[in-house]
Amino acid sequence: MFQIIQSKVGRLRLIGFLEGISLLLLLFVAMPLKYVLGIPEFSKVMGTIHGALFLLFIFNTLSVGVEQEWKFKTTTWKVLLACIIPFGTFYIDQKILSKIDPSNNK
Repeated sequence: MFQIIQSKVGRLRLIGFLEGISLLLLLFVAMPLKYVLGIPEFSKVMGTIHGALFLLFIFNTLSVGVEQEWKFKTTTWKVLLACIIPFGTFYIDQKILSKIDPSNNK
């Protein structure tokens, strides 16, 4: 487990997973609780957590993109777009991030 957080790519994958989970919780649990049952507290908490993870994901994506010398038009924009689409971070992890060798720091 600790090996994954020792590289920027590993940290990006972990943050992407957490960001994806927080987005799903926000959309499918917190919002229905707020608008259907009138319970806004969980929405406030999840909104804050998701916002922080969203920003971490954006900054880490840009950092990894520079480190791995990604072209913005081919890779970086896809990874950035994934964080606003439900299940997008899981898809990007499978298609792009899992194929990057974390020890290949350029």
